[in-house]
Formats: sequence, structure tokens, C-alpha cells
Amino acid sequence: MRVITLEEHFWTGALRDANRALLAGRLTGELADNLIDLGPRRLADMDEAGIDVQVISVTAPAAQELDPKTSVALSRDANDQLAEAVAAHPGRFAGFATLPTPDPEAAAAELERTVTGLGFKGALINGHTGGRFLDDPAFWPIFERADALGVPVYLHPTYPTATVMEAYYAGFEAPVSATLATSGWGWHVETGLHVLRLVLAGVFDRFPGLQIIVGHMGENLPFSLARADERLTPVATGLKRTVGDYIRENVYITTAGYFTDPPLLCALTVLGADRIMFSVDYPFSSNARARAWLDAAPLSGADREKIAHGNAERLLGL
Repeated sequence: MRVITLEEHFWTGALRDANRALLAGRLTGELADNLIDLGPRRLADMDEAGIDVQVISVTAPAAQELDPKTSVALSRDANDQLAEAVAAHPGRFAGFATLPTPDPEAAAAELERTVTGLGFKGALINGHTGGRFLDDPAFWPIFERADALGVPVYLHPTYPTATVMEAYYAGFEAPVSATLATSGWGWHVETGLHVLRLVLAGVFDRFPGLQIIVGHMGENLPFSLARADERLTPVATGLKRTVGDYIRENVYITTAGYFTDPPLLCALTVLGADRIMFSVDYPFSSNARARAWLDAAPLSGADREKIAHGNAERLLGL
């Protein structure tokens, strides 16, 4: 069975250095080494777990919290480095562009450059930019270009703003607050909220062909979709469809970082196997653990094939 993963990360030395203050000592040691590697180390880990293709993207915060000029330059540099790795291993790697969202017009242009010139399969955007979500019309040139190019946008979490951190996650020892704000809870609920904001702002009415991907088994959306649909649809009277319809028709989810059966079963019930794609969240999660779970998950043979590779092949043209 062919296996494709879509939320697999790297970074560049320049992006690491530019974000030192925000990272505050995160992503060090072996993890940092794995993020830099786009060659033998990554391929060996893929081979050991039986993963055929990684669609690779820059991890948060990428260039999204930098000044516009620096963001443009470092995004282009990262995309060029990734393109070199994809060219060196065309059967094993593919790319999602990182975009300089502080300059939305430049971000749209960089998306087009990477898709048409470098063969990238779409873009990955790490959440908000300086506290501004993508439902802000200033960012819609990115969606317009993605829709025109027929490529998806992967919406990935990023670190909370200082205001949000203080209001929601402060009051514990630093490691506890940091984890609660990110991988332990905050990343997932904020990304689910971000998707709902896109729906309520009319992004999918304006760009009906646009496809958004979110990881972590849907960022809590499958579990709460019925409630959100019931409560939001009656008040969001300016929309053409129900809130639930947008999620089911314009959003794909991946399994990245979630390797237990209950959230999978929920997602299957709410969204169906055609909207779920396998991912690991490498190097933050284990390729081997993820693959072992995929092989044992309570899926029919046909659904396992869809989730392992079929849906990604169809959506990304892999």
C-alpha cells in the first residue's frame, strides 16, 4: 500500500535565527537537526516506517511574524531550498509553499511562483499573522490565487499572541502553560475557530472551489460540527450554504499527531473517508507509531487505501 503524508515539516537556518525571540528556546537538539535535514536522515526514517512520500512544509512560525521585506526574502529562500530537495528526490518529496503573509500580494505571487515554476502542491499557512486571522479580506488575494491555481491551502497552528497567552494560558509553571497553549490544547481549538471564521466571513462563497486542509484529525471540528451548525447557521444569514456544508465540502482533514481510534471514528462518521488523509506531523511525531496505527486502525480496505494515499493523490495530483 502506498503511503503519503502531508503535514511533515522542515525549516531553514535563516528562519530559525530570525525567529529566535519568538521560539524562546523551543525546537532544539535532535528535533532541530531533523527539521533541517532534507536528505538521508529524513529518507531513512521514512523508509523504516514504510512511508513513500512526504509533502513537506515549513514549521511554525515560518516567516509570518517578520517584517514584510524579510518575510518575502526568507520565504522565497526556504521555498527554493525545498524545491532543490524535491528535485533531488522527486519520487519521495513534494512541497507546500511557505508564504510571506505580512505582504498578502507578495504571498499570492509566491504561491503562483512555487506552483507554476517549482511544481509545489499548494501552500501551508501557520495560523494568524500578528494576531490577524485569514478571514481578514486583506489576505484574500492568497485564496483567490489558490482557487485560480486549483491548489489547497493547509491551515496549520502557530504560537498564540502575548495577549491570548496571558488571558487563557497563564498561571501555571512555564512548561505547563506553554504546552496548554500549543500542542496540549490551544493550537487545535484556535485552528478550528480559524476555519469557522473563514466560513462565517464568506470566504467559500467568494471562492467556492477553494479547499482548506487542517491537521490533527480536524482540529476539534468533527466533534463539535453538529453543535456549530445548529447554532451558527440560523444567525449567519448572509451565507449561501449551511456551516456544516462548507466544512464537509471545502475542508479536508489529516491525522497528523492523532493516532488513536476514537477521533478517527468520529471523523469518519461526520466527514467520511473521502475527506481524511494520513499524516504524521514529522519530526514532532513518530513515523513508525503513525504507520503502525494506520495499519491497525478500524478501517475497511477501501477506506484505508483512500486515507493512506488515494485522497492525497486526487487532491494534490500526486
